[in-house]
Amino acid sequence: MAVESGASAVGLVSEMPSGPGVISEELIQEIAATVPPAVSSFLLTCCPDVAGIVRQQIRLRVNTIQICDRLEKGDHRELRDALPGVSIVQVVHVNGLESVEEALAAAPFVDGLLLDSGSKTETLKELGGTGRVHDWSISKLIRQEVKVPVFLAGGLSSSNVTEALEQVRPFGVDVCTGVRTDGRLDPTKLAAFFRGVNEAKLS
Repeated sequence: MAVESGASAVGLVSEMPSGPGVISEELIQEIAATVPPAVSSFLLTCCPDVAGIVRQQIRLRVNTIQICDRLEKGDHRELRDALPGVSIVQVVHVNGLESVEEALAAAPFVDGLLLDSGSKTETLKELGGTGRVHDWSISKLIRQEVKVPVFLAGGLSSSNVTEALEQVRPFGVDVCTGVRTDGRLDPTKLAAFFRGVNEAKLS
């Protein structure tokens, strides 16, 4: 449904401490194998261990790893060496100007950054799917300062994606909660979201 609507990437959510959209590794493997070649398959992982992420990718065969938490064992360079040809996207949760420093530190070692509205410091971590909008002025600053593509996430929907694109001018946008009804992708919301994307004036 997402691909037919125009998505250039699909996010496949593995085990998370909270948030919607989690599916089994068996289903991730099945979907990743059938995604068209021109569409990226993103594995959303909260595994903090490089070796664990490598094992996930070997099992699931996605072409992009989206790291939703901080790496605690190993680093981005080690992950890149272990998975040649696989793109690495680091999530930065925008909670203040300190997020700019986090983004600048990660950017040289990854293929892209995804700016979201979760929190890595809560007792129950929020690593995506919060439905909350963060301060886009900080996201814009990050986009201007880093030299890798920036994806914008966090509370996006058909009602605000046009403004978000025009204000931040990211490489792409990421949506979860804003196109779901009762936990499932909603074709009406999905179509409205893409209309909002196409209405953005970026020239």
